[in-house]
Amino acid sequence: MTVYQFNRAILRDPAPSVSSGLSAREDGEPPAFKIVLAEHHAYAEALAAAGVELVRLPALDAFPDSVFVEDPALVFTEAAILLRASAPTRQGEAQHLALVTPRTVFIGLSARTDRTGAEALARLLASIGREARVVETPAGVLHLKSASSLIDEDTILATPALAHSGFFDGMRILTVPEGDEGAANALRINHPLFIAAGHERTADMLAKAGFDLVPLRVDEIAKIDASLSCMSLRWFAAGGGRG
Repeated sequence: MTVYQFNRAILRDPAPSVSSGLSAREDGEPPAFKIVLAEHHAYAEALAAAGVELVRLPALDAFPDSVFVEDPALVFTEAAILLRASAPTRQGEAQHLALVTPRTVFIGLSARTDRTGAEALARLLASIGREARVVETPAGVLHLKSASSLIDEDTILATPALAHSGFFDGMRILTVPEGDEGAANALRINHPLFIAAGHERTADMLAKAGFDLVPLRVDEIAKIDASLSCMSLRWFAAGGGRG
């Protein structure tokens, strides 16, 4: 079984309060709820088409970022680890901090993930037999996974900053072109590779490399520092079929 083989996923519907979600952008306009809803709906349909059984949770208007269900937990076939967010608006529902590869779980330090939390997570991962590596994300990178993605067993898709970081030595790295940084958060679901629509140079590179692409619009969701991977909490349920 590969680390991108999934047959179960949890999603939470966006709430109207999503327009007040956390954003590192100081002057950007908030996302429009109806467009976020449409993007989320298309995303859910793509997951189902890829063979994933969905659990849909109702919207939580008191938590603007609660649509990003990947952030509060890491889920593996053998265990789930619940995480705790530092942002007050996310407490009660953690951060987009870990990239899982076949050999290592990379935990990225950033403005939203401190070393104390990262090291605590590394210890928990060790307790379930998962090797962890804590890395410092380059300046300007909000989340490790916003700038890098595992797209097959041996290949990382990354922004130039992450591609040259040395984090992924020993793995094949495909680097998104300058200006296409938003494409680095891709999501491999069984056979298809979900990518953010509108990044034609990256799409062309990936298609030539043999990937089966599913472009999805995430322009509106991106206004609050989000993209494809954070909108679902995915795992493989042994004996669950599909995937």
